[in-house]
Amino acid sequence: MKFIVLIGDGMADRPQEALGGRPPLQAAFTPNMDRLAREATQFGLARTLPDGLPTGSDVANLSIMGYDPRRYYTGRAPLEAASMGVSLREGDVAFRCNLITLSFNPQRTKAFLQDHSAGHISSQEARELIEALNAEVATPEVRFYPGVSYRNLMVWHGGSAELECTPPHDILGKDITDYLPAGQGEELLRALMRRSVDVLEHHPVNKARVRAGKRPANSIWLWGQGRRPQLPPFQELYGPTGAVVCAVDLLKGLGLQVGLRAVEVPGATGYLDTNYQGKAEYALRALAEVDLVYLHVEAPDEASHEGSLGSKLKAIEDFDALTVGTLLRGLGEFQRVRVLLMPDHATPLQVRTHTPEPVPFVIYDSARKGQGPEGFSEAISSPRVIEAHTLMGRLIRG
Repeated sequence: MKFIVLIGDGMADRPQEALGGRPPLQAAFTPNMDRLAREATQFGLARTLPDGLPTGSDVANLSIMGYDPRRYYTGRAPLEAASMGVSLREGDVAFRCNLITLSFNPQRTKAFLQDHSAGHISSQEARELIEALNAEVATPEVRFYPGVSYRNLMVWHGGSAELECTPPHDILGKDITDYLPAGQGEELLRALMRRSVDVLEHHPVNKARVRAGKRPANSIWLWGQGRRPQLPPFQELYGPTGAVVCAVDLLKGLGLQVGLRAVEVPGATGYLDTNYQGKAEYALRALAEVDLVYLHVEAPDEASHEGSLGSKLKAIEDFDALTVGTLLRGLGEFQRVRVLLMPDHATPLQVRTHTPEPVPFVIYDSARKGQGPEGFSEAISSPRVIEAHTLMGRLIRG
């Protein structure tokens, strides 16, 4: 038996007036996901984001991977650190360090968060900026680490995790004053963020970006803090060996933390231009060597953060045609396969950030044709909402 978990990040949404009151997932042309839904043996709605925890992909994917986040969640950044090969020591606190674009009023007395991704800055440009921060801002206790595009890391040795830090994609267009880090250690974090503007604003990388009509990465934003988690191995809990196919450090790190192999896919970017088909092809290759593949595509979520209906529809349709379709065509190589398909959370275009409503799921079994819903969308009904951390057991044990 082989298993595939298919995650379209942020695919779930709310009704859109431009789509006649339908959400994008329902309006998009998705014949492959609809087939999985029609033939599903199990289907319904799942809660991936428990009350009282951040409404982030870290919590949601920890749930879907089969770990109750109310028991195991310690923060987003420690998971990304694992993917980046950054070993957290006793007393270390890791922070996600976004490279962002701030805009200022004419008097420069107010700063507004214009772009949480600095125009999806390239990884090479980001590396140069992170190196500059290490040269001019880092201290013996604080160090910065380059990641993928705008997604980078800061580690504070002997630091505090007792802070309230706001995800930058939650405050797009807003004055940052009321959203700066607050709590034990806020003075250091705010000072690092202020100092980053001095270093980055006139850096050659940003001067070149401005000349090219691109948004500059003129500040950092620190959030998602936490200490190294203690997660039991996936194989110990569920039995199968596994691998993760994903472009972003968060999911790679989560997989590595629980003993899954991270599969590198050329051209996988974590954005709208990602290698959808390559992800599916590499997942099928990995499935010949392991029992389970967890395949994650970030693009629909990024389109939602940008507030672009057209981009979200395209991301969903590309995911269906190039990722799901390629996988379905390759399943004949295996005697029996079960597939879990779902979004990790909703990212409604109206609010451009994550929300905690339950999301649809279907489980497909190549050896059993079920009687599922007509299509895969938020319209899937369920007599009760189940907790997402129980889905992995349903998938593997039937």
